[in-house]
Amino acid sequence: MRSGARAAIVGAVFAAMVGVAGCGSGQDDSAGPKDGASAGSGDDKPSLKKVKTGPPSAAEVKTTAHAFLAAWSAGETAKAAGLTDDSGAATTALSGYRTKAKVAKVALDAGQASGAKVPFSVNAQLSSGGDSVPWTYESSLTVTRDTKTGKPVVAWKPSVVHPDLAEGDTLKTGASEAPPIKAVDRDGKELTASEHPTLKTVLAALRERYGKKAGGEAGVETWIERAKGSKSPDKTLKVLSKGTPGTLRTTIDASLQRTAEQQVSKRTKASVVAVKPSTGEILALANSPTSGFNTAFQGSYAPGSTMKIITSTTLMDKGLAAYGKPHPCPKYFSYGGWKFQNDKKFEIKNGTFEQSFARSCNTAFISQAGKLKDDDLSKEARDVFGIGLNWQAGVPTFDGAVPVQSAASKAASLIGQGGVRMNPLNMASVAATASTGSFHQPYLVAPSLDDRTLAKASRTMKSSTHDQLKKLMRLTATSGTAAEAMAGMSGDFGAKTGSAEVDNQEKPNGWFSAYRDDVAAAGVVPEGGHGGDTAGPIVAALLRAG
Repeated sequence: MRSGARAAIVGAVFAAMVGVAGCGSGQDDSAGPKDGASAGSGDDKPSLKKVKTGPPSAAEVKTTAHAFLAAWSAGETAKAAGLTDDSGAATTALSGYRTKAKVAKVALDAGQASGAKVPFSVNAQLSSGGDSVPWTYESSLTVTRDTKTGKPVVAWKPSVVHPDLAEGDTLKTGASEAPPIKAVDRDGKELTASEHPTLKTVLAALRERYGKKAGGEAGVETWIERAKGSKSPDKTLKVLSKGTPGTLRTTIDASLQRTAEQQVSKRTKASVVAVKPSTGEILALANSPTSGFNTAFQGSYAPGSTMKIITSTTLMDKGLAAYGKPHPCPKYFSYGGWKFQNDKKFEIKNGTFEQSFARSCNTAFISQAGKLKDDDLSKEARDVFGIGLNWQAGVPTFDGAVPVQSAASKAASLIGQGGVRMNPLNMASVAATASTGSFHQPYLVAPSLDDRTLAKASRTMKSSTHDQLKKLMRLTATSGTAAEAMAGMSGDFGAKTGSAEVDNQEKPNGWFSAYRDDVAAAGVVPEGGHGGDTAGPIVAALLRAG
């Protein structure tokens, strides 16, 4: 086509577009162009080039991935970063890979793509302080399409550099900031991550906090320095030269620890903690799966009916319930605009308070909501059970929450729903307090090592309330909802079950909190169903072993 004809066609198309735009704008399209612009000026002609959309093709994925990895390998940081959708962040990370992580050279080999995702192997050489060692690992990248240019680019995220890197983390190589530790149990037996995989994050946290205090000497390592405020401890990725570990004694009982690990491993998801009621020493903890977040110490779940241990002490302290006294347990009870019911809508006619506790009657507790102040439950949880008092266990913990609530939410809190949040460490401590009548803050490392001040509750449990609570928990363990799991138990023991409903979850989270002599334990099985059937056997096994 001749150039003149092409120009005429383009001009006609442009005129038509202007006409359509004018009609749609509602403005007077007889008005001339603003600021002296000419309708026929070349600067105003729209580009007819269409930006490509849709997912990148297999060829684009392969080409982009190989170009990015080749530039990264060659140390061409600007070029590699320019092939991502966030060149600024990529430049910082890839530059730091050479300067902060001390990677002298690296070879990157792409694997077989799966859609837009491309796995690749990393063969690097680390060099620091005269030490030079090979470092190999696997990572992956994803190719996406830039929405502005339509070009295929690498979707940038820190995990491209290393799969364990998160936003704000830094990869470093050098003298480790924390010397290694040799963590031992209460009897001096070494605790290793290889033998106790579920302790991996705990051991890392202990090293980060106590490496220097334990008296070790730092080695040269490559590690991830976590972002400020991260709940995860720093993580060692490669040891270039070993330091000298200092010995750190913990409160763990290695034998009980093995039992805890064996029990939770029977479930896809489960967590358990055991403590010593007389001192607060943490005897065991375990999570399934073993890697990742430490749910046992840092989880935040509604505890369901195990909360009735605290609620019962509140009611008995207030004179609203007592062992052996009549107590209503209807099928339904409405409060604050909500209608509450019991499991399978059971009721206990002419029942007593201990029967309601042992069978875990929700309405028996909900019915007392109107007689309690909005902060009564919160005060009892804090002042007697130490919940939310900023525990100093030696490693990061979530210390439970029983917020002040009103109306229906207050009623729900009485049965461990609403805004109440706990984890197995919290509920093991609650069982321990129920056992002794006084709160002893759980801890994993002796406070004398770093002069920590352990949290203290403002008062001990009333003697009469304590006696009744132990009778309630004993009855539940012998003939109530906890009886099957606690069958054959001897000594001084008691228990409480719980099932916490969660929105959009088919089964409730199963809870169990109990004590036997000088061992208390609690466990949760997310989406497990009834606590007596799921968490119960896990906790009971620890009590028997202890």
